[in-house]
Parts: sequence; C-alpha cells; structure tokens
Amino acid sequence: MSDTDRLAEQFEQHRAHLTQVAYRVLGSVSEAEDAVQEAWLRLSRSDADEIDNLGGWLTTVVSRISLNVLRARATRRESSLEDRLARLPDPLVVRDDPTDPEHAALLADSVGIALLVVLDQLAPAERLAFVLHDMFGVPFDEIAPIVDRSLDATRQLASRARRRVRGAGPAPETDPALQRKVVDAFFAAADDGDFERLVGVLDPDVVLLSDLGPARGGVVEYRGAETVAGNAIMFASPDRLTHPAVVNGQAGVVITMDGDLFSVMAFTVAGDRVVEIEVFADPDVLARVSASIGLS
Repeated sequence: MSDTDRLAEQFEQHRAHLTQVAYRVLGSVSEAEDAVQEAWLRLSRSDADEIDNLGGWLTTVVSRISLNVLRARATRRESSLEDRLARLPDPLVVRDDPTDPEHAALLADSVGIALLVVLDQLAPAERLAFVLHDMFGVPFDEIAPIVDRSLDATRQLASRARRRVRGAGPAPETDPALQRKVVDAFFAAADDGDFERLVGVLDPDVVLLSDLGPARGGVVEYRGAETVAGNAIMFASPDRLTHPAVVNGQAGVVITMDGDLFSVMAFTVAGDRVVEIEVFADPDVLARVSASIGLS
C-alpha cells in the first residue's frame, strides 16, 4: 500500500465525524461535503508524519473552512429576517423504518431542522463555538485559535449562543412515538378538512417556514395556529401521498405525487402540539433527497 493510499484510508476513518461537524456548522449537505473534501486536499498536501493527532487536526481544518464559508455567507446577507432566511438548512431524510440501522443511527445522532434554523441566526464565530463545544465536546482552548479569540471570549461566544438556543422556544419532544402521533393527527385533521381539530394540534404560536427555492422567492413564513391550519387545509389533496419519514432525527413526511417527490416536511413537536414546521419544496433540494431515499 502506498503512503497516499494509507493516508486516504486513515482519512476515511474520520470522514463521517468531519461531515457531521461541517453539516451542523453550515446546515448544508453540499457545503459540508465540499469542506470535508477541501480538508482532504490540505491533508494530502501536508507532511502527515508531523501530525500527532490526525482527528483533532482534521476537525480544526474543517472548522476553519466552515467558519470561512459562514463569514462569506454573512457578507452576502442583509440584516432583515427575510434575507437571513433566504434558505432553510438542508434536510437529512430517511424512510421511517425502525428496523433500518440507518434510521436508528439518525435518531441517536441527530439535530433537528428547527435547531439548525436557530443556529443560522447566530454570528459565525458564535455558531462554530457552540457547535464544537456543546455538540462535539471540543475544549475551549482548542476552539479559541480557530475563532481567533481569547479563551474567556470563546467561552462567552458559546454562552451567548446557548442562551439564544434555549430561548428559541419550548423544548422539543424527544419520544419518536409521541412525535409521530402528533404528526399523524395533523395530517388526519388536514385531510378531513377539520379546521378546529387541526388548530387543536398546533401550538398557538406555531411557525411554518416554506422553502420554495431561490428562483421562486426563497423562504415564506406563516405564523399562528389559524393561519397554518388554513394553509394546511388549502394544500391538502387526495392526489398527494404522504409517507412517514425521519427528517433530521424527528418525525416528518415525504409527500409524493405520481411517484415523484413533491415536498418534504419536518415537524418540531413540544408536548402534544406542533410548534414549528419546515416545508422543503426547492427543486434542487428535492432532487438530492429523491436520490438519497431511492425515488429517482
């Protein structure tokens, strides 16, 4: 085995972890994959024999690359809510099959779309510090050089992010069975056209974010149980088939029409009510999801 092949084999042992880090920092599957590929290119050009801790070195490299992507992304945005929500984080979708090992793995190591949306509102350095420390246990003394802050300032970055995350709304339900029960009740009421029953499934302050894609207006936001219920009933149709799915580790659905993927819906449930819904209708996102779940 050549030195390059040996190094590639060692890199592959870390790929899944690196992709998870990059995805949670960036909220984009394609950008995460690009960041990991760039890390490999940098490793292949480096003197690998001088690296004492390959996993730590690669995590640092991917984190720096991801931070640069976040900063570049931030410079392209205005301060308005509409511009900050120009896109939703990419969904990770698997069929809702408890016997599927991939299903179990996603439930065990997941981060909901709603949390990714909150993270998307943080400053780049705050988001990176929070993700690395609170989600992956990276010590602050290793994060500080990446964000170019002192140790105390880095702790403050993560602390501010933590307060934002905790203050974003009620704690999501973690029991998959209870999540699915509420989501099923939502669609049963919508399909029956029962407005009052549908409102009862929704939190009074429920938020629905619909990502239509940049060519069709980006993200559209609806707020309040009555508004969201009316929207759900308006779009209910017997021609659209609803299939249970796990979206970023939480109960969701994929909706097909004539065998083609029409949309993906992610639900955040708190208690016995839906508090947030994300609808993915961006053709580019749907094409990727279709390929990943075998619809194309």
